[in-house]
Amino acid sequence: MASTAHQPAASPEPAFLRVRNLVKVFGAFTALNDISLDVREGEFVCFLGPSGCGKTTLLRAIAGLDLQTSGHIEQAGRDISLLPPSQRDFGIVFQSYALFPNLTVARNIAYGLESLGLKRAEIDRRVAALLELVGLPEQGVKYPAQLSGGQQQRIALARAIAMSPGLLLLDEPLSALDAKVRAHLRHEIKDLQRRIGVTTIMVTHDQEEALSMADRIVVMNHGVIEQVGSPTEIYREPATLFVADFIGAMNKLPVRVVDAGCVRLGDAQVQCRPHALAAGAAATLAIRPEDVVPMEAGGGIGGAGNRFEVTIDGMEFLGSFWRARLSSPAFAELEADFSVNAVRRLALQEGGRLAVELPEDRLHVFAGTAGDTADG
Repeated sequence: MASTAHQPAASPEPAFLRVRNLVKVFGAFTALNDISLDVREGEFVCFLGPSGCGKTTLLRAIAGLDLQTSGHIEQAGRDISLLPPSQRDFGIVFQSYALFPNLTVARNIAYGLESLGLKRAEIDRRVAALLELVGLPEQGVKYPAQLSGGQQQRIALARAIAMSPGLLLLDEPLSALDAKVRAHLRHEIKDLQRRIGVTTIMVTHDQEEALSMADRIVVMNHGVIEQVGSPTEIYREPATLFVADFIGAMNKLPVRVVDAGCVRLGDAQVQCRPHALAAGAAATLAIRPEDVVPMEAGGGIGGAGNRFEVTIDGMEFLGSFWRARLSSPAFAELEADFSVNAVRRLALQEGGRLAVELPEDRLHVFAGTAGDTADG
């Protein structure tokens, strides 16, 4: 799966963190397979992928908590490949918060500062500033058990940045929280990261988290990097069928390649984005539900102009839109997201018929079949 396409591109500015040809082997299992990555100073990067993809192993290698089998890591021009965690410049926040239950909130934050031999007044000033920074100025005298999960995670963040690390590592920091608190806290974390400008790497399996927080997303699967890009690039320009399938909802339709800009879907020829697959090859046509365009019934039959007449097999109301299950002689099932206004205007209902258009510029073609996207 690894290829030179995923090697870091030349950057006009030097990378703050450079990972080169990292391999990590556990017995017969290869957790990381020739990983190379550049992270710029001040950047917020998310490692995203399914369980077992290698994202946490990569984070732990960067932290020195689990040394790589081969390869090297540089931070700010310094080779840290074999250094113990105590000699690396990072702060880390775990999913479990890892606060000391017998210490007050203020003492938890001050823990690392006290080891530097700073004067108590200086430590107290730093702790007060950090509590203000994370929005909990009055909580210093409490113990962790007296705080909510979201508050404990903010304290864990304050402790991680107390010593002004060059790198902040977040290991699924929000996964233990309920959905509403998680959504609120991710915006706070991103805002905090922007204010202090610390280079940040976060591990997550939550697509929404990565899309809303990251400057760049590193999508991983089976120990390799599938794609690196901005949230918009990852969502709109997936490089592989795995990325297309893993990020957001995606329809995957079996097709046969006609030429570099056309595939056969059922009996219809469909114009699509340019690709490099050979004529006659089996492939997968991918389109997101929100890109399916509803039209008046009879607006285009038989696939002419990428238009199909379909039957509405089911409709699910999801608040701001309806998700419809569609079928036609060309495909067994296609999911489409229609606005509330479109459903009202076209009087769409289960069992009804309408025409849909599959816009050429939103149709991605990938080698292989949808079964090739299974994660590990």
